[in-house]
Amino acid sequence: MSNQRKDGSMAAAVRSLGYLRFTSTNLDEWREFGENLLGLNVAEHTADRLRFRMDEYEYRFEVVPSDTDKVATVGWEVATEEDLEDLTARLELAGYKVERPDRDVIRARDVSQLVTFRDPDDGFDLELYIGLKTANERFYSVKGATFVAGRLGLGHVFQVVTDAAKYNELYRDILGFRLSDYIDVSPELEATFLHCNPRHHSFAFVQNPARPAGIGHFMVEVDDLDCVGRTWQQMLDDKEPVIQTLGRHTNDKMISAYVKTPANVGVEYGYGGILIDDATWTPTRYDWAHYWGHEKQKL
Repeated sequence: MSNQRKDGSMAAAVRSLGYLRFTSTNLDEWREFGENLLGLNVAEHTADRLRFRMDEYEYRFEVVPSDTDKVATVGWEVATEEDLEDLTARLELAGYKVERPDRDVIRARDVSQLVTFRDPDDGFDLELYIGLKTANERFYSVKGATFVAGRLGLGHVFQVVTDAAKYNELYRDILGFRLSDYIDVSPELEATFLHCNPRHHSFAFVQNPARPAGIGHFMVEVDDLDCVGRTWQQMLDDKEPVIQTLGRHTNDKMISAYVKTPANVGVEYGYGGILIDDATWTPTRYDWAHYWGHEKQKL
């Protein structure tokens, strides 16, 4: 799909990964994990919800009480009202049932406008929004972390899917993501990495029948390698449920480690991801995901 309209203007497209919402059986466990391990800032903690900040915005992660622990919502930022209407029309034309929540839901999300629809595998809601509220106070981390976020979004999500063609259509043809590269995970499995801003990828997916469909992990990035090192040591000292050991990726060059969250999905905690310039970037293919490390652990 071209990134330009016939009149030469840029076509509507998602601009960043805005927020993630989780359901949880234990908000206190999430607070300990998010604040003291990841270094996020607790913006709000009530009986009804827990919110974390990582940059200038009011929140990037929200956890609400439930009898299940899972990802509930992935929120994608859109630039303008016109773009939101354009993307909504394209989704509906492709057969997605798009809902326009009432004002109470929009205000609860702290955004200006919002539409929602179901992920193709029906595991959680996808939301497109404009105007996430900014906070009055400066961001502060109890462990001194500074996150690479802002205009690049909160990080990325990696998803196991049942039909790669559906996800190529949704994210590339409808939402306007561009191809970053591919990784041949095995002779039969191809992982696809897509970007919507200079971050190497904000969304990636693989069709893998051997794994359950859904979000495999999300990533947050800090601007200091020592912060990753200290967090990795903390994972070991506190006997956190490590998914993959410290290592470096081939495609985005990220140095990171993976640990299981209270939502039963992984979080990649990383440093050093490369940025993409669409004017000069050439998508490529890799035959392995890691230069070194990232050894999978049995939980």
